[in-house]
Amino acid sequence: MSATVGILAYGSLLSHPGKEIRNARIDTIGKVETPFCVEFARSSQGRGGAPTLVPVKDGGAAVIGSIYVLNVPPHEGANILYRREINKVGSKKRYDASAATKPNSVKVCCRRKLSGVNIVLYAKLKANIDSLTPESLARLAIRSVTSADNGRDGISYLIDARQHGIKTPLSDLYEAEILRQSGCDSLEEALRSYRDAVIR
Repeated sequence: MSATVGILAYGSLLSHPGKEIRNARIDTIGKVETPFCVEFARSSQGRGGAPTLVPVKDGGAAVIGSIYVLNVPPHEGANILYRREINKVGSKKRYDASAATKPNSVKVCCRRKLSGVNIVLYAKLKANIDSLTPESLARLAIRSVTSADNGRDGISYLIDARQHGIKTPLSDLYEAEILRQSGCDSLEEALRSYRDAVIR
């Protein structure tokens, strides 16, 4: 390989990169600031409508993530990242840039020369939450607990982001609003409470 290839992780990729990325990873570069701002601005269908972090033009903040350095060429890195983002890890799905034009499409973008890595890939999905307030984010996160697979709800996603030190202009207010609406003292308690309600 003539160039080093990496994937920029700043959201759920930090905790759950998926088998293909883990198998292709030969190094991890930590404490990498995203070269764009992100916010909890997308309601993810695959997470029961939970708010997820996506690049934004207005607002948001640059956050600290990692680069997974891979032992594959750029086109295969794009395929691996694409499959992970559409929850088709291990399949034969391939990334087609010409098809990534719809509102819900995953677009694989590239940054060059980031933290010493020649080609750094990252996933870009469009923001789709019109009313970007702590109240609306909390409602989406709470609602997602009843419809998302275990661990893929918005409260779990926010807990993971917090554990990795990810902070945006809305994150603290978003967390506080979940606690207010749930009447709980912590996100973990709120998650247990809503999960228990589903079981009952």
